Amino acid sequence: MFAPLTWTLVALSLAAMVYAVVLAARNKRIDWTVLGILGIVEVGLIAQLVVGIAQYSGTDRDVSGPFFIGYLIGALVILPIGAFWALAESSRWGAGALAIACAVIPIVELRLHTLWTPL
Repeated sequence: MFAPLTWTLVALSLAAMVYAVVLAARNKRIDWTVLGILGIVEVGLIAQLVVGIAQYSGTDRDVSGPFFIGYLIGALVILPIGAFWALAESSRWGAGALAIACAVIPIVELRLHTLWTPL
């Protein structure tokens, strides 16, 4: 895996999570700033999916393919679901749901990193 992309995605999703928590604490709906950050993270996740599948197909490492590709695909769907939920919910809980979705991305990224990196 391309480690700088992984750590950039972790940092951006944590920044989006903090911003969403601030919005929830202020009882505000999500805005274009957080959606822009999520868009950048989503593009990065798409790039990671392409790079991850290409690297997996050309490697001889002992990596569990279904888990690895499942995590790559799962990371792609988390943020759109969280954003849709946040846009549909007009209270502070929409931003809270988005904050939780943003918190899941670093967990998935760290799991992908441990799957790919040999012990």
